[in-house]
Amino acid sequence: MRALTAGRRAAASGTGKTLVIFLHGYGADGADLLGLADPLADHMPDTVFVAPNAPERCAASPMGYQWFPIPWIDGSSEEAAREGMARAVEDLNGFLDKTHQEEGIGPENTILFGFSQGTMMSLHVAPRRAPGVAGVVGFSGRLLAPESLSEAISQPPVLLVHGDQDDVVPPAALPEAAEALEAAGFTVYAHVSKGVGHGIAPDGLGVALSFMTEYLGR
Repeated sequence: MRALTAGRRAAASGTGKTLVIFLHGYGADGADLLGLADPLADHMPDTVFVAPNAPERCAASPMGYQWFPIPWIDGSSEEAAREGMARAVEDLNGFLDKTHQEEGIGPENTILFGFSQGTMMSLHVAPRRAPGVAGVVGFSGRLLAPESLSEAISQPPVLLVHGDQDDVVPPAALPEAAEALEAAGFTVYAHVSKGVGHGIAPDGLGVALSFMTEYLGR
């Protein structure tokens, strides 16, 4: 298991009671999402924000990181992608266990917040952890291997957000993921950001804030 490096923003109040873990997209790094802590912290003063770097340097963007290879972008094989994801899942689970222990904040007070490939990781890892996290926020991603949701041992609520002009991950990935998750018994919320491409727009972040404050307050 590989140790993940991470950035951290302490709770604005000085007392961390809840936790948001950002999982970045392909070719980016933890700092790419950790900046979201700035607009969120005023509304979530007791929240610690943590953003790990994925375990591998990105083949297509060496300055960034990847959770696993993407064949149609970097020319890797499907087998390499599957093996890479399996290793990354192990790494992320280890990181989550370590972070809960170090922060003294349990999964029931934790949100996994993913973007793109980070959403894929969040939607795969969260259902396979017990006790479950408080919720999952997924921007601009997709649900990989929906048929494997039978492996779920927890069913955290999920918010899916997608731009209707996304030319990297098709917007249709949102209803596809929502349908599969709902069929497996998950509570799913969805928001489509109009005129938005592959990114996080203010309206989507506002919806995510409402979701997080609701479920972290339970």
